[in-house]
Amino acid sequence: MFPVRDVVQRKTFPFVNLVLIAINVVVFVFSLTNFEAIITSYGFIPLYWNPLTVFTAMFLHGGPDHLIGNMWYLWIFGDNVEDRAGHAKYLIFYLASGVAAIFIQYLTDPLSDVPTIGASGAISGVMGAYAALFPRTKVNIIAGYFLTTVPAFIMIGFWFILQLIFGTTSLLGGVGSGIAYWAHIGGFLFGLVAGLVIRQRRS
Repeated sequence: MFPVRDVVQRKTFPFVNLVLIAINVVVFVFSLTNFEAIITSYGFIPLYWNPLTVFTAMFLHGGPDHLIGNMWYLWIFGDNVEDRAGHAKYLIFYLASGVAAIFIQYLTDPLSDVPTIGASGAISGVMGAYAALFPRTKVNIIAGYFLTTVPAFIMIGFWFILQLIFGTTSLLGGVGSGIAYWAHIGGFLFGLVAGLVIRQRRS
């Protein structure tokens, strides 16, 4: 299931979300000047991690497809979460989701010397918050060769189940794909709880 658009009308302009997208794009273009050195220096390497790379890693990407896919999900879901949370709190939430994602990924393989990069952990947090705040909102998706509409909790829930399956397989010795599934899982659960807190406070 690939999201095309949602139908939630926002009340405020999502400038924080747009700035985050812009930063990710600029950082990716900059990383192309010396890709391997930048990924090695600023990606999160569990075996040699430092506090700086916890944050810098979430703005690095492995290629155009990695960047575009992540930014598309952020574009679809981030604006409405920012609208509900508020601009400043959304920025804090986004960064905290990324930190939570990297922490969970670290726990699953603390001796890895492979850099973990990408905004997908933080964006998984955004998706978790969206699922809590707008569970029944209709999302237009591409499923196979068809364009259809499903509630957000079905589309995001299906995505999360896949992360659990692949993440569990990786822990059981399955062939790795280079994807940090546990970062997705950790970020999503953090975002889901944060979204429930936001919804409760608004109520």
